[in-house]
Amino acid sequence: MSDERCALVLEGGAMRGMYTAGVLDCFMDHDISFDAVIGVSAGALFGVNLLSKQRGRVIRYNKRFNSDKNYMGIRPLLREKNIVSTKYAYDTVPRELDPFDDEEYKKSDIPFYAVVTNIRTGKPEYVQIKSVFDQMDVLRASGSMPVVSKPVKLGNEWYLDGAVTDSIPYEHMLDMGYDRVVVVLTKPADYIKKPMPRLFTSVYKKRFPRFYEAFSNRHIMYNYQLEHLKELEKQGIAEVLRPSEHIKISKVEKDPNKLESLYQLGLRDAKRLLADKQGMEKQ
Repeated sequence: MSDERCALVLEGGAMRGMYTAGVLDCFMDHDISFDAVIGVSAGALFGVNLLSKQRGRVIRYNKRFNSDKNYMGIRPLLREKNIVSTKYAYDTVPRELDPFDDEEYKKSDIPFYAVVTNIRTGKPEYVQIKSVFDQMDVLRASGSMPVVSKPVKLGNEWYLDGAVTDSIPYEHMLDMGYDRVVVVLTKPADYIKKPMPRLFTSVYKKRFPRFYEAFSNRHIMYNYQLEHLKELEKQGIAEVLRPSEHIKISKVEKDPNKLESLYQLGLRDAKRLLADKQGMEKQ
């Protein structure tokens, strides 16, 4: 048996994360486990369900609640300055309406990390999530998209979306000593990130210049990560899952059929990958 340690890396992408949800459910179906998991933004918010062993929960609650105007969209943005309602999405749903099993999560011996961005330093920080309920604000910070979300206070600092500074944190896991990474991306193979319009980035220029710089240059960081990931694939260090088809979906998608289509694609792609690997092992 190999002594290599393998980490699972989950990109964000808001509702494109339904692809990740499908992949994770396939992993649960086949009892695939990892030595560590790290998620960014939606990757963190959805990824914790892997350790709580709640197959189907992510697609279920998103299909159920996304169309609720009080849950996500203009109404919470105007009321709370958050495009996703803090109380509804991070309290009422996981504690009451579609409960997250934090006790099962805490039983797992697999470390789970969420990436957040410190808006003062403009740097990523990596926080181990030992209890989802106790550290819900960390997950909320990780998924708080700039411009349409208020910064989240953690300790004495303020944070936003981890994807701004480390969208695909495979290098962090390799630096931590893991030998290989399985990376789940939420965009097709031909995707190239474009610069963020100055209208959006300039919001942070005066008060948080280091965050502004990181936000303005995010496309450079992201496209470099994709190119470097290709090299790691060739070296056998990285295994990458990404959507095999183009499915147009909004970051705040409400159509349950579109959510389900992307989820099913994640299931199919993951099943295909596992079947291919089993076939190679038999040769």
